[in-house]
Amino acid sequence: MSLTDKVVVVTGGSRGLGKEMVLAFAAAGADVVIASRKLDDCVALADEVKNTHGRRALPVACNVSDWAQCDALVETVYAEFGRVDVLVNNAGLSPLYPSLDQVSEALFDKVIGVNLKGPFRLSSLIGTRMAADSGGSIINISSIEAVRPAPFALPYAAAKAGLNTLTAGLAQSFGPTVRVNTIQCGAFATDISKAWPDEMRAQISSLNAQHRVGEPDEIVGAAIFFATDASAFCTGATLALDGGWR
Repeated sequence: MSLTDKVVVVTGGSRGLGKEMVLAFAAAGADVVIASRKLDDCVALADEVKNTHGRRALPVACNVSDWAQCDALVETVYAEFGRVDVLVNNAGLSPLYPSLDQVSEALFDKVIGVNLKGPFRLSSLIGTRMAADSGGSIINISSIEAVRPAPFALPYAAAKAGLNTLTAGLAQSFGPTVRVNTIQCGAFATDISKAWPDEMRAQISSLNAQHRVGEPDEIVGAAIFFATDASAFCTGATLALDGGWR
């Protein structure tokens, strides 16, 4: 399951699940592009990658909800590396709101922009280039909300459902040389989970067969599988990584 000398782009790559995947890809031999809105965090992780794994790491500031910034990210990556072997659409957000009728247009557009619009644009640009070259892998990071929508996250759930659909369509559009798959995540103990009250953590844990939330590094196996030739005959698939959500 080697990624030696492959080029991997991870959006939302400076923290949480994105950070864990960046470090895992670098450990497997890949050069990595770390993209997120906070450049300082990207730079810090790039330094860690270089010092720990001796791989090239390119930090890039990018708000994926902005079409032009997606275009600029792609141009920056190809100018630096000349190709992309793996794209991970991991950037996401789901702001809280008091009630559905108080979801503003700006909030709705922001959620759709980050979780669906950005992955569409980046996948369309990079997937087209991958298909014209020697192929590659696109990995979309989705959520259990796509199939088990909760009232407190409906715009996010709708965007992730769209991302699942995007996976199926892109797999057909860019096959046979470009594979496109989804990792559909349950609850993970990332930065945001530190704000969860104990009763919320207990409730979430009760909703899956393993009775716990996932640890961030537990996404690594699935990510490496889809990034490498271990999944050579797998495309258009959605893998539930949720501890057996009920």
